[in-house]
Amino acid sequence: MDKAEKQRTEQQNKALHLFFRLLAEKLNEHGKDLATILVKSPIDIPATEKNVKEVIWRPIQEAMLGKKSTTILTTKEIDRIVDVICKFLGEMKIECPTFPSVEDSIFK
Repeated sequence: MDKAEKQRTEQQNKALHLFFRLLAEKLNEHGKDLATILVKSPIDIPATEKNVKEVIWRPIQEAMLGKKSTTILTTKEIDRIVDVICKFLGEMKIECPTFPSVEDSIFK
């Protein structure tokens, strides 16, 4: 980890999990279950905070950074993964949820 990069804080962890939940809600609003997004399966699997983390976020994180745990991500790395997810959503014409900030009282 570069000296200039800081490991994410507890507040950022809360924001990360809120982002997972907001992303799950957005996907469900648009009728995009996980099977439709990632695998061809006859089973509809609604998006949830937990499966968004495990099925969408974590594979991108591991592919991009070679890191298995979100606990060791830097703020810059989180931003890079969010950018990839938002680009993917944009290609499906789904507006990406804004990543929560410390000013957002929603996750305090």
